[in-house]
Amino acid sequence: MKKSIASYLILSLTVCVLLYVSLSSTDTIDLSKYSTKGLELNYTVSPEPNTHESDLALNEGNRLFSPYLGKSFVGFKEALAFKESRGDYFSVNTLGYLGKYQFGTETLKMIGIYNPAHFLSNPELQERAFIANAERNKWILRRDIKNFVGKKINGVVITESGILAAAHLAGPGSVKHYLRSYGVDDYEDSYGTSVQYYIKKFSGYDTSFLKPNKKAKATSI
Repeated sequence: MKKSIASYLILSLTVCVLLYVSLSSTDTIDLSKYSTKGLELNYTVSPEPNTHESDLALNEGNRLFSPYLGKSFVGFKEALAFKESRGDYFSVNTLGYLGKYQFGTETLKMIGIYNPAHFLSNPELQERAFIANAERNKWILRRDIKNFVGKKINGVVITESGILAAAHLAGPGSVKHYLRSYGVDDYEDSYGTSVQYYIKKFSGYDTSFLKPNKKAKATSI
């Protein structure tokens, strides 16, 4: 009993001492340090953008051209499209070339497309047209691909994808002239883009997906 009373007295004394120390402190809080005087507080936060629309824009940008596609065939196709039209299916340039890959009407006829307006409004047909034209060019250039891939012309290593990209730009005949003249006969289009530029820019992509096909048609892809 005496121990309990002693413990109670000690506890009470401790509490009293702590209260006295805290209440008798001479330190005061300097509220001036927390003043908002002179600060510009009249501001607003911009509303959060529409997440769905932002995601769509990001996905569209990645679809047109993305570094993550690397040197794959899709990477080749999309990089070429970005150079031609920035990936716009509905683009028509000043010379009348059409769509994402900027096809001329005569080239379209060779791969079985005779209605340019329908072609321009049909992204799926444009993708099939790209495959058909590339396979046809690969057949036409099959011997040149065999003979020149791995060699250097004007300091540029020749690759199959570079050859096919240049053929898309200038036609397979112009690419043959360039390769067989070892770069002396270098075609340039109306905008000043050369066969050599395309061979270099689009080198090293995987185009093994494309099979040489003399009779390739967009309607049968």
